[in-house]
Amino acid sequence: MKPDQNTVSFTLNGELKTFATEPDEKLLALLRREGYRGTKFGCGQGTCGACTVIVDGRAVYGCLLYAKQAEGRSVRTIESAGTFEEPAEFQKELIAAGAVQCGYCIPGMVMSATALMETETVFEDEIVREYMDGNLCRCTGYEKIWIALRKVLDRRAAGKPVPEPHGHKH
Repeated sequence: MKPDQNTVSFTLNGELKTFATEPDEKLLALLRREGYRGTKFGCGQGTCGACTVIVDGRAVYGCLLYAKQAEGRSVRTIESAGTFEEPAEFQKELIAAGAVQCGYCIPGMVMSATALMETETVFEDEIVREYMDGNLCRCTGYEKIWIALRKVLDRRAAGKPVPEPHGHKH
């Protein structure tokens, strides 16, 4: 089937999807319109990171990428990272560290951290900061987020298994 000007097809969270779109529609707007609301709208200018998604293995701002630019690519949203019942490793550590306050920045942080963990094998602070740069948080002061991320990265670097969450039953 030949793509038409008013549709875009891409793999979303592992499933091939086709969506109606307008030429000037941003990927974030399309995702939210289609029910993928975990990816947040923050600034609309690519400065806060709330809209971070992974496209072909790279963390990008969904508010800057046109939906048409996703044609034929692989897009992952926070909905692919974990669930309330089964959170991803970094999500577990964020909860354990008390790093989640309003939670608005967390989807973008999780996606940036996911891209880091899937791309890099060495987790030096400079590399980690490069991946996490552009993810703004107005609530936490970043310390607890950094502690949670370092725990995950240090565990991965040491090849240790992910511990079960302690005391959290939802």
